[in-house]
Amino acid sequence: MTENPADGRVPPGGRTPVVPIGRVPVVDVRPAVDRGNRPAKAVPGETFQVSAVLFGEGHDAVAANVVLCDPEGRTGPWTPMRELTPGSDRWGADVTPTAVGDWTYWVEAWSDPVSAWRRSARVKIPAGIDVGLVLEEGAELYERAASGIPPGPERAAVLSAADALRDDARPLAARLAAALTPDVDAALAEHPLRERLSRSDPLPLRVERERALYGSWYEFFPRSEGAVVEPGRPPVSGTFRTAAERLPAIAGMGFDVVYLPPIHPIGTTFRKGPNNNLSSRREDVGVPWAIGSPEGGHDAVHPDLGTIEDFDAFVGTATALGLEVALDFALQCSPDHPWVEKHPEWFHHRPDGTIAYAENPPKKYQDIYPIAFDEDLPGLVQETLCLLRYWMGHGVRIFRVDNPHTKPVMFWERVIADINRTDPDVVFLAEAFTRPEVMHALARVGFQQSYTYFTWRNTKQELTEYLTELSGDAAAYMRPNFFVNTPDILPEFLQHGGRAAFELRAVLAATLSPAWGMYAGYELCENTAARAGTEDYLDSEKYQLRPRDWEAAERAGTSIAPLITSLNRIRREHRALRLLRNIRFHGTDNDAVLAYSKRAGSDTVLVVVNLDPHHTQEATVSLDMPHLGLDWHA
Repeated sequence: MTENPADGRVPPGGRTPVVPIGRVPVVDVRPAVDRGNRPAKAVPGETFQVSAVLFGEGHDAVAANVVLCDPEGRTGPWTPMRELTPGSDRWGADVTPTAVGDWTYWVEAWSDPVSAWRRSARVKIPAGIDVGLVLEEGAELYERAASGIPPGPERAAVLSAADALRDDARPLAARLAAALTPDVDAALAEHPLRERLSRSDPLPLRVERERALYGSWYEFFPRSEGAVVEPGRPPVSGTFRTAAERLPAIAGMGFDVVYLPPIHPIGTTFRKGPNNNLSSRREDVGVPWAIGSPEGGHDAVHPDLGTIEDFDAFVGTATALGLEVALDFALQCSPDHPWVEKHPEWFHHRPDGTIAYAENPPKKYQDIYPIAFDEDLPGLVQETLCLLRYWMGHGVRIFRVDNPHTKPVMFWERVIADINRTDPDVVFLAEAFTRPEVMHALARVGFQQSYTYFTWRNTKQELTEYLTELSGDAAAYMRPNFFVNTPDILPEFLQHGGRAAFELRAVLAATLSPAWGMYAGYELCENTAARAGTEDYLDSEKYQLRPRDWEAAERAGTSIAPLITSLNRIRREHRALRLLRNIRFHGTDNDAVLAYSKRAGSDTVLVVVNLDPHHTQEATVSLDMPHLGLDWHA
């Protein structure tokens, strides 16, 4: 039995209703996210393919088109479909929505008697088989087709062809040729004779603003910018005001989004010291993700950073520089968060009355309490909405959600749907390094972007397989953001590959994915791990202030900021790099060399990368010329 997901009851008769099939069967329409129960995704101007299996009876010819219906209910122009592989019965067409909003699309298929007649006539007339009958059948078909064409040159061309088919004064070949002219072809393509018309059920399409697909992200800790750390003296935190001084350099590198870790008060109970030390000192600043203290929770700013007015000024400076501010939303608490006393039902209490701290084995977060959702899910939904709307009111339109996979998927579906119902421009990024199906589920229920496994995909085979997956069926609902590093992740490849590893990974991230990101210090090639076998940074900024001398690095030539600036400039100049589904891989005879291209109309970008950070590599690249928009022998 199949349950009705809306109310949990079994439909009458115990079976799901069967949708009748059309006279011309149209089945397996793609994309169809969760069988059409959730929308496919796109951004304005993004082209994607709609396909379906369809076929006629016996030798009947069929034709089909895709219909897009915009948020205002306007349809068309419809897009003719073609059989993707001869004999496969799968037809497809590329469509391009043009505006933000909730669209629908469907496939129409019909019996195409004109094409069937043409196919038959080309065989029978030269062979002298039923010539008179075949020509009369064609003339009648053309007259029927002309009746559906508005008065004008196109209708006249089809009627003239019908007259020619009946003109006994002409040679047979000339009579047939008159029915197959380019003018007639164009008229019948624009106004086909459609019999036995069948239509698939409409499918939903959500078109979101371009930032949901494309953007360059830069993450940094405001407290480290302008911080003072001197031996023998308590560290002094940077502020929103000093952090704003870093924004021109970030904008100068071509980034679109500046992402801030949590900016809220930090708890003192079980506060972590440098390098995740469980014994903290009075002057230790703590982990920003341990949110909450007597000074406030998720709707407060850390007093060391300044006031909410200072945050507003920071957002204003970023906006003036063309930067959007993304804020970390971590739904968890320090033991000192006001919720712990005010809402004890939001936490799981063990038999001894204590609350278990968060874990992500082998990592332990003794300074963080996870949220329990079963006792008061509606209350948590309402509180989350209030918090998000509070920060939206202060100019935040992008939220990077911390560990969403440790919360109920249905919770996020409700929250994101409520926010996007009134504010469709708000973007949510799922920071979920977890099992693939969980990541896909989060994307299907509403997250506009997703972290990925890119960080750990290094070889030619790994990258090719992963990008083929991401740009295939999954691209209908899951949009990747390729972060090259995070405060939690210093990949082994970067630890041992030197400057070249940082450069090649930046090139890959910026050109493989329309969205990519980096955490501050990457441009300085910071690669010292806390200890062998881990991905943790030594002296991680999560636990202490890390002021950096950016100007000294530029003077010394140790920064790869010029390369990053060039990458972001190239991304802005080439629309092909702002898309996901258009990637094509090209053959190389060396597994250390990866070649791929992206194309959007006449804009084509070809990228060849040496994946070996230690050695020069040589390879022959075999280009798939049509995917570059060229003939095979061009």
